[in-house]
Amino acid sequence: MLFYPQEKLALFIDGANLYGAAKGLGFDIDYRRLLELFAHKGILVRAFYYTAVADDQEFSPLRPLVDWLDYNGFAVVTKPLKEFVDSQGRRRVKGNMDIELAIDVMNMAEIVDHIVIFSGDGDFRRLVEAAQRKGKRVSVVSTTRTQPPMVADELRRQADNFIELDDLKASIMREGGQRVGEHHRDEDMQSSATG
Repeated sequence: MLFYPQEKLALFIDGANLYGAAKGLGFDIDYRRLLELFAHKGILVRAFYYTAVADDQEFSPLRPLVDWLDYNGFAVVTKPLKEFVDSQGRRRVKGNMDIELAIDVMNMAEIVDHIVIFSGDGDFRRLVEAAQRKGKRVSVVSTTRTQPPMVADELRRQADNFIELDDLKASIMREGGQRVGEHHRDEDMQSSATG
């Protein structure tokens, strides 16, 4: 990974996408360790985490994770999941956070040197290009080691650095015990809907 100690960094985590990539690689992320890892790579200005949350449920399985992140150094950005019925009459949920993430990247590009996006979504290629035009370095964290790969080829090519999530596994994986927000049913539903 190419980082400089004097660089100001900002992390942008597409929650559903990162969860899907880590699940595909067979591990759970310890977000405290992830924050510590990147805090040692430069001057960490902000870490954003984006996820859609089911509003109508008394208790969302994602809520403990969102609360923990909120109290432990992450700027959490949420919005309600939207339910709809598809053309085959099946109930689906949608919770795309791409616009929120893109707006925050462009705002933070004014004050940071290096943007780290945790997502493999090809829709972010133009966002990466726009940040680069502002003179910012952009790293993308995702994986090519799942079937199919979780990172879009065009996003990987556009980024200044591609960081293989599987290579970070030893540094950021949760060691035993129950993770915060053990059940990520909302994330599972979201990742399948926003794919």
